[in-house]
Amino acid sequence: MKEANGDLITLVLAAGKGTRMHSDLAKVLHRINGRPMIHYVLDTARALRPRRIIVIVGHQAGAVRWELAELPELPEPTGPTGPTRLAVEFAVQEEQLGTGHAVRQAGPLLAGESGVVLVLAGDTPLIRPSTLASLIEVHRRDGAAASVLTAHVADPTGLGRILRDDAGRIDRIVEEKDATEEQRALKEINTSTYCFDPVLLLRALDRLTPENRQAEYYLTDTIGILRREGRRIADAPAGVPEESMGINTPEQLSAAESWLQERDRARPHDS
Repeated sequence: MKEANGDLITLVLAAGKGTRMHSDLAKVLHRINGRPMIHYVLDTARALRPRRIIVIVGHQAGAVRWELAELPELPEPTGPTGPTRLAVEFAVQEEQLGTGHAVRQAGPLLAGESGVVLVLAGDTPLIRPSTLASLIEVHRRDGAAASVLTAHVADPTGLGRILRDDAGRIDRIVEEKDATEEQRALKEINTSTYCFDPVLLLRALDRLTPENRQAEYYLTDTIGILRREGRRIADAPAGVPEESMGINTPEQLSAAESWLQERDRARPHDS
């Protein structure tokens, strides 16, 4: 059994509606190979053996909770009183005001915490534990305030772009709707997968403003906030660009299903 990450808290964003799926069903409940896509994300999170898993729910919160209750319980490493079970905790985003606002709803659960907060998007079912382990390793090694999983893609349409300074360090992330034409030409994208120091994350969340084209509180803005404070921002690349793909349309859902089937045939026990 893998050793537990005693200082790791995993936060999964699962509150979105997914309007481009052309369905009333919560986006994370759309099925891939017969399973809700969020099951794949939770499987990956559990493989890292975190101390806590917090899921932020919103649209159809009750249905998402029910689906996660159906996940089989996995035994955790033996503690001083014997084997334990890792229960999923929930925070609720009542209004859809952006990813930064979503994470802020978990603030009471993160208050007083230390270690590493790993933030995952509930619509990225292809991400692998080994890729996340590499990101966590870089974050710890560099003593970073925040770390970002990035990817280079041929078509970055609709995705946030990574902006770097002259030394090649991440300076900030710009969402496509707020990007200039020059920035939109960049091919390095944000995968919506991060590690944070929890204390610094909560401070940065308090400084977010909705001054952007979508009038939302962007979690991505915390990177620029922390950088302006002189904090260290680290990054790591996705193993392959496909695994960082977020599911926003029925076409992407179908592509993810095919990619997972192919990966399972090639490496059925890949981690």
